[in-house]
Amino acid sequence: MRSRARGLGRVMVCLAAALASACLAVPEGWGEEGVQYGQLGTDVTLPCAGARPGSPVQWRRAGAAALPAGSAVRHHGALLLPRAGLAAAGAYSCHGEDGALLHAVGLVMGEPVQPPGYLPGVPFVSCRASDYENFSCSWTSSLETFLPTRYITTYRKKSLTGEEKRRNRNGPVGPCLQDPAHAGTCTVHKSEFWSSYRMNVTEVNPLGSSFRLLDITMQAIIKPDPPEGLVVEPVPRAPRRLQVSWRYPASWPKEPHFQLKFRLQYRPVIHRSWSVVETVNLSEVITDAFAGLEHVVQVSAKDFLDAGNWSEWSAEVRATPVRDPATVVSEETTTDTSLESLAEEPSQAPNPEPINRSDPLEKTAILVSLSIFAFFILATILVITILVWFRMRKHSKDETKPHNFLVAATRLKALPKQTEMLPNLPCWKISPSPMADMCRDL
Repeated sequence: MRSRARGLGRVMVCLAAALASACLAVPEGWGEEGVQYGQLGTDVTLPCAGARPGSPVQWRRAGAAALPAGSAVRHHGALLLPRAGLAAAGAYSCHGEDGALLHAVGLVMGEPVQPPGYLPGVPFVSCRASDYENFSCSWTSSLETFLPTRYITTYRKKSLTGEEKRRNRNGPVGPCLQDPAHAGTCTVHKSEFWSSYRMNVTEVNPLGSSFRLLDITMQAIIKPDPPEGLVVEPVPRAPRRLQVSWRYPASWPKEPHFQLKFRLQYRPVIHRSWSVVETVNLSEVITDAFAGLEHVVQVSAKDFLDAGNWSEWSAEVRATPVRDPATVVSEETTTDTSLESLAEEPSQAPNPEPINRSDPLEKTAILVSLSIFAFFILATILVITILVWFRMRKHSKDETKPHNFLVAATRLKALPKQTEMLPNLPCWKISPSPMADMCRDL
């Protein structure tokens, strides 16, 4: 029950704030005195001030021979225009019987900013922060009213500290300042980058009012202005290179905790496809330019931590790399296909200047690759070491065992001693058979 009550309370607070702003926004005067506004398609009544009750009056319309069709004079001399349209607008005057002017009024026809049947949500509002200290909002009406229109723009901070909540439960409310030189825009100064805000843009005309509530977060709407001072120059003695430099946009305050990163895009004038390089530096060297061809270069910026959106591209700057004397003749007869193949070849310039590429993501990828390569090298060395150790251990065990050829040699050494004991036997001289055979002959 408490959560429902709180939710209903918030809705009532929002509606009350919107209605209050709308009511305060409707001024009494919308132009010159004696102007009346009427809604298209409705019956409009023009009073005749100064007419006496019961006295006949006559209505005239400036620049017209007759009144609009269906018009009629009512009591007290008032003129009724049924279902009036845009054609009914004009200057009307009421005269007495003697032709004396009694009253004059100018009729202006149009639509209220919120016609019957329309839901709240007009005008259309969008907000953008060009830096982390200020943001601006712009709006357009969703309906052509044909009437003078005014806007009241306010904001309220949503994420509040404890002290702010105690002082004002709805948060501090302030005006979004409108610039007369830029119609349809307002700016909130000294905003907080980590805070959220609720914008209220109320549109008012003489026939009614409408409002739009928009919740915004600074991180989501930040969009820097394009970088400035883009300079593109050819590199001496390097036909494939262009030196590019630029500056931070003037609207971006330079603070160490709020940096920008950049995108550089370039292409030969005769080609349609772009090459894109991302960097955190304020300069870059293009190393794959086409020698002797004019190139188009642009740069854009974004918050270093990827908050918000990329800026618009800067204005185009054109430059042409130096021509290589050794290839001037061949380039005159080279087709577009051969030029595309040149983009894949390394630069042949003598003593090329070093390229400054300090992209942290690229450094991280290189370190990871080197770490993986070192790990595999160490693992290979460890496996080879273990295999060698096992082989040497097995070899040492084999050396401790008696070999068979030593046993056989010992037996052969013992055989002559047994034969020397029978030197005079006839069988020894006849045949060198074993001892068992000699004894059998005996």
